[in-house]
Amino acid sequence: MPPPRLAATEPAPAAAAPLPVQIGKYRIKSKIGEGATSEVFLAHDPFRGHDVAIKRVRPGLMPDSRESHFQQRFFAAEAALVGRLNHPNVVQILDAVADDEAPYLVMEYVPGVTLRRYCRADSLLPMAQIIEIGFKCAMALGYCFRQGLIHRDVKPANLLVTLDGDQIADVKVTDFGSVFNLGADHTQIYRVGSLAYMSPEQLDGDVLDCRADIYSLSAVLYHLIAGRPPFDAVQQQAIMHQIFHGTVPPLGDLREGVPPALVQLIETGLAKERELRPASWDEYSQALSALIKDRQQGRGALQEVLDSERYTLLRTLEFFTGFGDVELWEVVHRARWQRHTYGQALFRKGEEGNAFHIVTQGQVEVYRDGRSVASLGAGSSVGEMAYLAPSPDLRVHSVDILVSQPATTVAFTPETMEQLSLATRHLFDKAFIGVLVRRLHAAHESLAHPRRIL
Repeated sequence: MPPPRLAATEPAPAAAAPLPVQIGKYRIKSKIGEGATSEVFLAHDPFRGHDVAIKRVRPGLMPDSRESHFQQRFFAAEAALVGRLNHPNVVQILDAVADDEAPYLVMEYVPGVTLRRYCRADSLLPMAQIIEIGFKCAMALGYCFRQGLIHRDVKPANLLVTLDGDQIADVKVTDFGSVFNLGADHTQIYRVGSLAYMSPEQLDGDVLDCRADIYSLSAVLYHLIAGRPPFDAVQQQAIMHQIFHGTVPPLGDLREGVPPALVQLIETGLAKERELRPASWDEYSQALSALIKDRQQGRGALQEVLDSERYTLLRTLEFFTGFGDVELWEVVHRARWQRHTYGQALFRKGEEGNAFHIVTQGQVEVYRDGRSVASLGAGSSVGEMAYLAPSPDLRVHSVDILVSQPATTVAFTPETMEQLSLATRHLFDKAFIGVLVRRLHAAHESLAHPRRIL
């Protein structure tokens, strides 16, 4: 069997070319990466007013060479995705220019590093961060699969992370040059990817589904936990033999404190028969979510609430039932998360307000003239009447809302709502209509059947 067409990971040895001053309309600031057939620059977009990343086919490739042929295919695969991917954990492809000499892609610039930095035994991440990364990548790849895309080159070098001090703030999937587009009507290359993370069926050139990427992400998580990939050898043929016939060394032997449920998920994800792997990205991400929810990830030095915990929490609330993954991640990042102690007032009667809260945990009590009239738990919204009021006179709260059980809320103001996409704001409007309809119905029932309500 001939070796697979592998994604380039090391630059070809060549004399350093001078930095271009301009590529198209973009002013070049620095080179930030390169491979055998392409190079990546940090550039400034004068029209949008912010920095972008430009991935350009290396000039000078022989037009009829094997490298040029494959690079043209990879460029076409990514160019077809311009403007198509919109997910907070996927790098956006903004433009593609089919320049005769050196075609290039314009992409969202992500300041940070790749996960390769954290694959060494001397720089491993805490278990909580690894699970958080796995969850976000699973959600992103699940989104891509719903767009009809199989990435086919999920590896640490294609997962970019942004940093907040020494902590990982976020992760984004990048490099769709090897993507398999299920909706494409043109011939696509098979058996591409990075060998250490390729599934047996991908290596074999078989028909693929989402379980090929599930295998690859499981291999990445294994590497992040153990400091070594599932299979490792000097020769490609030896690694290929291990992928088809070898047994993955048990994670528990390579690192202490790995939750058994995580070990099982990764081992299942690395099953040689795809029928034995999780059947969908939903199943895979829910398993990671359960680890977070059940506090099996081991906090260690990571004390802050994880984004994935917040996402999972919001997904359980009725208010957010109609929100998709992208919109819910927006809420996770834009909302102001607040903890409230017993007896604390969210709103006082007579105060003017333009913010609203959605209770995610705990309970609040509504008091009218000192008398309790309602208890509201997780999923309830409070303050939205003042927020939605069309005039200042109507923005005055008519009740006191006090915390009756320690509570967590997500709070929004007009300023934070303006930061949300139009699609997400429409979903809020729809959810508010649902809340108002239910309250009008309750008010009607209380008038028509007061004993039933009491």
